[in-house]
Amino acid sequence: MIPQTMTAVEIREPGPPQVLRAVERPVPQPGPGEVLIQVAAAGVNRPDVMQRKGIYPPPPGVTDIPGLEVAGQVVGLGEGVHDPALGARVCALVAGGGYAQYVSAPAVQCLPVPAPLSLEEAAVLPETFFTVWLNVFERSRLKAGETLLVHGGSSGIGTTAILLGKAFDARVIITAGTAQKCTACRELGADVAINYREVDFVEATLRATDGRGADVVLDMVGGDYLARNTVAAAVEGRIALIATQGGNKSELDLRPLMIKRLTISASTLRAQPISNKGRIAAALRENVWPLFEKRGLKPIIYARFPLADAAGAHQLMESDTHIGKIVLLV
Repeated sequence: MIPQTMTAVEIREPGPPQVLRAVERPVPQPGPGEVLIQVAAAGVNRPDVMQRKGIYPPPPGVTDIPGLEVAGQVVGLGEGVHDPALGARVCALVAGGGYAQYVSAPAVQCLPVPAPLSLEEAAVLPETFFTVWLNVFERSRLKAGETLLVHGGSSGIGTTAILLGKAFDARVIITAGTAQKCTACRELGADVAINYREVDFVEATLRATDGRGADVVLDMVGGDYLARNTVAAAVEGRIALIATQGGNKSELDLRPLMIKRLTISASTLRAQPISNKGRIAAALRENVWPLFEKRGLKPIIYARFPLADAAGAHQLMESDTHIGKIVLLV
């Protein structure tokens, strides 16, 4: 029996973590092509923090409830949906609404919970796995034997990039801001970990690659990192920009771009059409989902919070001390 109302977390007004509060909201109805998921766990991501601060509003028509990824059980089907079926255990990428007991999600953005994983582990997969697959493997065409440089190696995106880079037999170099984070990234599989507070990541990357540079650079910093990435990149290198935590503007010398024949791509995930996200989900199901059993892939969960303490989860994320993902238990 699906109730009429549910507990959800809303943003009272733009501000610090304390503006997040648990409230009663109507349970959403799945529209055509959607499923209703009874949420067991929801991932916490940097865009949620930006939305809470008022600088990353949801796309038009999307609920104001934050949360971009969930896992749980399908309890309702919208018109035209046959897969996933009622009762299926799924994880899903959503454009919003994840911080709640129920959420509607496009059926094509749902993936089965990998057999070796719990629901809370599956809940932290979609946002980072969709992002890394799209930007590192599809847009940047990382191949076995190439070198991947990942900024923010200890973040949710970073730890996912390490897992997938190594699963597809690339060499992985990461940057992180503490010795503890560097150690954790090496334990996860990174070949080289650079503490950017102590050494210049450009020089360290060139040294680690015998002067060749990185074939693919995954950058969530932006700002002055973009110009430095062009120096750290190899000939025919690809730079994928996915966030601008270090600033929205960059001054770029265009000569290295031309001399090295570099490619810079940039994207966000949330505003992309459902058809694009469905295509990425299908690619993950075919290429990555089998690796959870074959290669023992497992996401790194740093901390768990009850849904009602979403503020605590956001405080932890903003402290920048976590390694891996943060999850809300519903």
